[in-house]
Amino acid sequence: MKRRQLIYAGLSVAMAMPMTLVSLPALAQAYPTKPITMVVPFPPGGVADTVGRPVAEAMSRHLKQSMVVENKGGAGGGIGMAQVAKSKPDGYTVLMSLSSLVVLPEADKILQRAPLYQVNQLKPIARFTADPTVLVVRSDSPWKTYAEFIAYAKANPGKISFGSSGNYGTMHVPMEQLKAATSTFMLHVPYTGAAPAVMSLLGGQIEAVSTGPASVKQHIASGRLRALAHWGDSRLASLPDVPSFKELGVPIQYSQWSGMFVPADTPAAVVESLRQAAKFAAQDPRAVAALTASGTSFMYQDAPEFERFVQADAKDMSGLVARIGKVD
Repeated sequence: MKRRQLIYAGLSVAMAMPMTLVSLPALAQAYPTKPITMVVPFPPGGVADTVGRPVAEAMSRHLKQSMVVENKGGAGGGIGMAQVAKSKPDGYTVLMSLSSLVVLPEADKILQRAPLYQVNQLKPIARFTADPTVLVVRSDSPWKTYAEFIAYAKANPGKISFGSSGNYGTMHVPMEQLKAATSTFMLHVPYTGAAPAVMSLLGGQIEAVSTGPASVKQHIASGRLRALAHWGDSRLASLPDVPSFKELGVPIQYSQWSGMFVPADTPAAVVESLRQAAKFAAQDPRAVAALTASGTSFMYQDAPEFERFVQADAKDMSGLVARIGKVD
């Protein structure tokens, strides 16, 4: 009887071994093994989309797996940001965000509503760009210079309307800075993203926008839009004839950065794979050429430095949002 039991036990072990050997490679498969979704929380054509697409293409080549851009607009970017913050932390859903990421939870506090997400629900992977926003008007507008624009704004409160990607977003905040610094009132018209706001400017529904150079350079080059000033601290290589507000004596600065994030609990090995792919993208000639053509360039920060940058920016923006206060 004992001998028969031993034979059965041996057969059971032998039968189990192939299944074990088959399962080991599956467990050891390296990330990624399927397509990755890059959520851009704005409509196509805005800064995050303009940066995200060449970055996704370059990262796909490095990871040897496709990275598909999914535009998810709404709530000034908050809908898409929250989607990624609450998604499964497996590296197959990543976020290409703008600097409004650190502003929106603070705005929710001001508005006394539950935040869609918290910044600490997201882990920084890399920063790709950091551009000052640019104040642009239509070329057929009566304002040839910033001085003419602001003189009209002071003399005609509420007559100038400006578009944005949503309340407290990266196109709204700098205009609130300008209003506060010049004691002017201009009418805010929020849209779902930069591209719809720029199209409304081109169509004559609004008079101005503040946005990243990548959203408007082609329209400036074609002669349809005119840049009056920008929120940087020195002249921009892509717009060398446009003065900064600092140069014009207006003490305001604002940078619209773009960066990649994943859910906070994403495994370290997956984070490292994405970091390496992001670094590859920032040095890839095809991605560099695409961004240069759009009017921006890489200002890369790897995860540790970018994480410190995000924390500092969140602190600065908290104070700025408090000064702006509640808006409709």
